[in-house]
Amino acid sequence: MESIKVNIMGKQIPLRVEESEVENTRNIAQYVDEKFRLYRNQLSNQPDSTVMILACLSIAEEVFELRSKLQHQHDKESELMDHVNKKLEDFVNELS
Repeated sequence: MESIKVNIMGKQIPLRVEESEVENTRNIAQYVDEKFRLYRNQLSNQPDSTVMILACLSIAEEVFELRSKLQHQHDKESELMDHVNKKLEDFVNELS
């Protein structure tokens, strides 16, 4: 485990992560910080807690959309493989 610090909305946050995850964790923290700052700029009259909640909801929405797209792609690939397998099965049966 490695100790690192990430900066989110001006606050240093100490974390312990696997060595192999240091760069990824920093990239994630930077992305979260950018989202928080974007919402902070748009909602300057709102408390930090509201800004953070809305930014987190936005990030969660992105995750859900990507999951949905991945599931759709997986379904299409499964459908294609079923079709290919059926054609192969028909071909093999014709050879018999």
